[in-house]
Amino acid sequence: MPPVTAYTSILHRISGVILFVGIAILLFGLDKSLTSEEGFAQVKECLTSPLAKFVIWGLLSALLYHLVAGVRHLIMDMGIGETLEGGKLGSKIVIAVAVVVIVLLGVWIW
Repeated sequence: MPPVTAYTSILHRISGVILFVGIAILLFGLDKSLTSEEGFAQVKECLTSPLAKFVIWGLLSALLYHLVAGVRHLIMDMGIGETLEGGKLGSKIVIAVAVVVIVLLGVWIW
């Protein structure tokens, strides 16, 4: 079983890929909504569906996880938590904070 640091690293990379793909989807919706009133109405109607809310929640969850893990990397760049034990503790904190923030985001969206 890989250490907790491996999980946080892999999730950080996966969240970055999700954000990269998600930006294309969001830019498509923005372009469609800005072309005409009908396009805006279509995007507005689409965003009210449960599937769209789930996709938005997924994209924002990836963004929040990536942000929390990125802050951890910035803290490590300052020399804090660079030891093996510090890295494990930092990874556990990242997962805990990300779970709390993602759950709160889900409550806010739904």
